[in-house]
Amino acid sequence: MANIKSAKKRIKVIATKTARNRAITSAVKTYSKKVISAVQAKDKELAQTQLKIAVKKIDQATSKGIFHSNTAGRKKSKLQRLVNQIA
Repeated sequence: MANIKSAKKRIKVIATKTARNRAITSAVKTYSKKVISAVQAKDKELAQTQLKIAVKKIDQATSKGIFHSNTAGRKKSKLQRLVNQIA
């Protein structure tokens, strides 16, 4: 356990940031799974609407520094490819 006041504060701040990052990452995973399940159900319209929401969440996470821009691009590209496969 930390003895210095600033170190104690850093522990609290890190715990808060970790919880925030975990929540946002979890939300991105949830919306990505919704896109994948819509693709598996061959529902193109639902997949496209879910894709729009998922891309928005990924972009928000990137702007907050949770994802690297290349990681975000890779995730969006993967989801877009899945939606485009429905014909």
